[in-house]
Amino acid sequence: MIHAEGLCVRRRGALVLDGVDLRLGLGVHALLGPNGAGKTTLLRVLATAAGPTEGRVTLLGRDPRVPAQRLEIRRRLGYLPQEFGVFPRYTVREFLSYAAWLRDMPGGRIPAAVEEAAASVGLTGRLGRRMKTLSGGMKQRVGIAQAVVNLPELLLLDEPTVGLDPGQRTRFHFLVRDLGQRSCVVLSTHLLAEDVRGVCADVTLLLGGRIAFHGTPEQLDTAGGYEAFVPPEE
Repeated sequence: MIHAEGLCVRRRGALVLDGVDLRLGLGVHALLGPNGAGKTTLLRVLATAAGPTEGRVTLLGRDPRVPAQRLEIRRRLGYLPQEFGVFPRYTVREFLSYAAWLRDMPGGRIPAAVEEAAASVGLTGRLGRRMKTLSGGMKQRVGIAQAVVNLPELLLLDEPTVGLDPGQRTRFHFLVRDLGQRSCVVLSTHLLAEDVRGVCADVTLLLGGRIAFHGTPEQLDTAGGYEAFVPPEE
């Protein structure tokens, strides 16, 4: 579902992604790396929010460089960036409905899709609340809900469990495991023990814009763990 070859992204002349080759299919895939490794940039490219400077990426069998195919990808895509914009006066229901409309969902399907997405993150009782009244953790749950409202075939999540309490994280893990049975889920996280083990089928570790490791969590352990590639900061 994701096929990247020689992916490079430059910003102000500096390489942010440097020759990334990646193939990901069904399942939940972890994306790890320290700050500045290129994780968010890679997710933006996969979300068609940015284009590569060099190389090629194919998503869901479509080429995002072709406008009609890019629109088709976006209809079948769910994306939660680290910071997502909201309309403060919108209710949760209105915000999720708007997210579904942006993905070109048929109007008749939107109300049920909104209810299901809200229920998946425990927000059924908050659908009438205005976004400006929500706590940070609730807004994060709304962000997850808007990413899954269209039951995407490709789901990209950038640090989705930030601000969630342990119970909400457990609910989130059940949700992504279920989605991973029929979708390609890419989960950028820094919580190895909680978000990766028992949830993700494999791990891609970025360092300096390059892939330093790709394999199962068990293979990462055998290679010395995350700390073998990224020494703890003193």
